[in-house]
Amino acid sequence: MNIEVSNIANLPTVHGEFLIQSFKEGVKEHLVIMTKEYGAIPNTRIHSECLTGDAIGSIKCDCQAQLNYSLKYINEHSGMVIYLRQEGRNIGLLNKVNAYALQDSGFDTVEANHQLGFASDERTYDIVDFIHEYYNITKINLITNNPDKLSKLKVEIVNRLSVSVGITDENTEYLKVKKEKLGHLI
Repeated sequence: MNIEVSNIANLPTVHGEFLIQSFKEGVKEHLVIMTKEYGAIPNTRIHSECLTGDAIGSIKCDCQAQLNYSLKYINEHSGMVIYLRQEGRNIGLLNKVNAYALQDSGFDTVEANHQLGFASDERTYDIVDFIHEYYNITKINLITNNPDKLSKLKVEIVNRLSVSVGITDENTEYLKVKKEKLGHLI
C-alpha cells in the first residue's frame, strides 16, 4: 500500500479544537480529525464521506448527525474521527445521485445499489488498518452502528458505542433498511 501522509495541523471547529492529518491513498485523500491526546484506547468514529448529508445537510440520511455527534463526543472524551472518502458506500457521487433517483421511484437504498450493479455496501477498511498501525493503535472504542466495521477491522474493539441521532420523517425508511437489510445495530 503506497500511502502519502501529510503533516499535522490545527483545526478549530464549532465542536472544539482538533488536530488533522491527511492520508492519500491513490486519488482518495482521507482525513483524521483527532484530539491532541487520544489515549491508549481511543474513542474512534470511522465515517464515510456523505457530501449530501455532511456538507449540504440532507435529511434523507443520518450521516451529518452521526458526524456531528461523534465530533462533539470526541471533543468531550478524546479520540479521533477517521473520515473516509468513500462517498455513497463507495460507489461515488455520480452513482449515489443515480441511486437517489432510483429511490425516488420506489427502490430502497440497497435495491438501488443492486439496480446499478453494486453490492449493498462497497466500502473497504484497509486504509483504516494502515492509519491505526501508523499511530500504533491496537485497541479502540468504536462509535458505530455498522456491524461490518466490527468484523472488518484488525484492531481490537474494546467497546462499541452506539449512535442514534438524526431520525427524521424523511429518513425513517432509510434507517429501517439499514437495520433490516444491512444489520445495523440501531
